[in-house]
Amino acid sequence: MVHSGKGIRAVAVLEASKGILALIVALGLHVYAGQNLSLLASELVTHLHLNPASHYPNIFIAAIGSISPSSLSLLSLGAVAYTLIRFIEAYGLWCNKRWTQWFALVSGAIYLPFELYEMINHFSVLSVIVLLINLAIVLYMYRVLFPQDTSIKCQ
Repeated sequence: MVHSGKGIRAVAVLEASKGILALIVALGLHVYAGQNLSLLASELVTHLHLNPASHYPNIFIAAIGSISPSSLSLLSLGAVAYTLIRFIEAYGLWCNKRWTQWFALVSGAIYLPFELYEMINHFSVLSVIVLLINLAIVLYMYRVLFPQDTSIKCQ
């Protein structure tokens, strides 16, 4: 198996970064689970110098206010689970475990159709970048798992 340890470790760092971001989201959701979200949304709208009584800010405040604390707690638990998965994957890749290479290939490939759909229907530079990074990781992990033998063999 010919591959760069630096490449695998770069993917591990990316996965760990996703885990850290998910952990920050989980902590934020947990912090706001017991608070009055309508009041927080109104303060945010006012801080942004928007009129809370106008149409779109009012829709935003109403939508945020309709989220129950139990929903936020469930979202927080989901973000923690996602964090654990990303950290386990990052550790396994860092230690060059074969099963995490497979996991990285499959989990990355699962997202490709959704990212392609998002890019086509809601085109933005960010959606293109996300798609290209994930595609590069999937192709790289494929090459790690299925190296091409380019040597010439004579009989």
